[in-house]
Amino acid sequence: MDYDYSRTLVIGAGKSGIAAARFLAARGAQVELTDVKKASELDEDLAAALAGTGVRLTLGVYPPLEPGRYTLVVVSPGVPLTVPPVQRARELQVPVTGELELAYRFARAPVVAVTGTNGKTTTTALVGEILKSAGWRTLVAGNIGRPLIEEVESSYDVIVLEVSSFQLETSSEFKPRVGAVLNITPDHLDRHLTMENYALVKARLFANQGKQDFAVLNFDDLRTKNLTPLCPGKVLYFSREQEVSAGACVINGWITFIGEGRRDLVLPAKELKIPGAHNLENALAATACSLAFGAPAEAAARALGTFPGVAHRLELVAEIDGVRYVNDSKGTNPDASIKALEAYAEPIVLIAGGRNKGSDFTQFVRLIKAKARALVLLGESAGEIERLARREGVAAILRAGGLEEAVRLAKDAARPGDVVLLSPGCASWDMFKNYEERGELFKQAVLKMKLLENRG
Repeated sequence: MDYDYSRTLVIGAGKSGIAAARFLAARGAQVELTDVKKASELDEDLAAALAGTGVRLTLGVYPPLEPGRYTLVVVSPGVPLTVPPVQRARELQVPVTGELELAYRFARAPVVAVTGTNGKTTTTALVGEILKSAGWRTLVAGNIGRPLIEEVESSYDVIVLEVSSFQLETSSEFKPRVGAVLNITPDHLDRHLTMENYALVKARLFANQGKQDFAVLNFDDLRTKNLTPLCPGKVLYFSREQEVSAGACVINGWITFIGEGRRDLVLPAKELKIPGAHNLENALAATACSLAFGAPAEAAARALGTFPGVAHRLELVAEIDGVRYVNDSKGTNPDASIKALEAYAEPIVLIAGGRNKGSDFTQFVRLIKAKARALVLLGESAGEIERLARREGVAAILRAGGLEEAVRLAKDAARPGDVVLLSPGCASWDMFKNYEERGELFKQAVLKMKLLENRG
């Protein structure tokens, strides 16, 4: 550990900021945790989270960065690197890092890291299940919900991480044994500004790899495939459209891993439990990552054949009067929601809308026209999506003031055999704390409706 963390400022009082502050304080550092939000605006109970730690809190305003006051600044992923204290720290040549990089420097096990615009959570969870099935003590953490720094010093054989572009912005020595980029499609352009910048941030995953490390890339996604020259290690591809020279693909209906002198049949693709072509891609990526790390094909087959999916991603909530209600709240950008729409052959009543992160909704709306019986809109971007939808000829468009009303409107529009799908194509922050809260409230509204139907 070459950081002097004796006087640390942690910026951002969310999960990872709290975890970083607690971790450093437990090691004797003087830690100040700051956020421009007031305590009443934050998701976390800071008093409970920081009780007895000695961490100093500064909320509602950032503290001034005077020369010599801090030896390290730790930035939470949700905090842009353009905020004044980060800019001032760099002027003063105070090191700036993130929770991921900080945690990695304490890690005692090799890392398998997964990033990409969409599919990260499912693929990370799948890799974790495969490696557990292979008998390794496996920690699954990162952007998937549990900050790495909370458990980094525990005893594990392997660490599997979901990594976001925001986390990679502050990485400097982070080096996964196996790193995967699943896809690169428009997202977070309000922060990264251009697709070129966004792709280069994703490529930081491979920056410190050596010749014996592995990079796993999506052969079917041109932006991802084009990262190949930036990978110092061994490159494996995954593809659901064609056979690859090394990596994972579908051959004669079988998920197949191709390595040096080997070709392993893993599982018939039709035996995957999670639906959709995008989930086949996730399964191929997880296979490539896991077998590159050393897992046997049998372990991959066991996990892939039983994995039920993750919460808030094509999660079946209930069936009411022949209509299936599906929670895809994790569809926080148009490309993710396009994949959700493509996963179903049945007519769809789509609930969409929220905060736009700089995305273009044109292709999303065109697929809505082709796949949806009706479109229910809510949130900040409802007007923008409605204008595009009407221009493209979407006829049945409904507006809801809240999620419970949206569920009721969707129920009235649906017919037996349809799918009511919450896949917003937008971030949740205009109406909810996060996509998890949005998904949970959707599930509550559906289950409440089912209970009332049963009573009736």
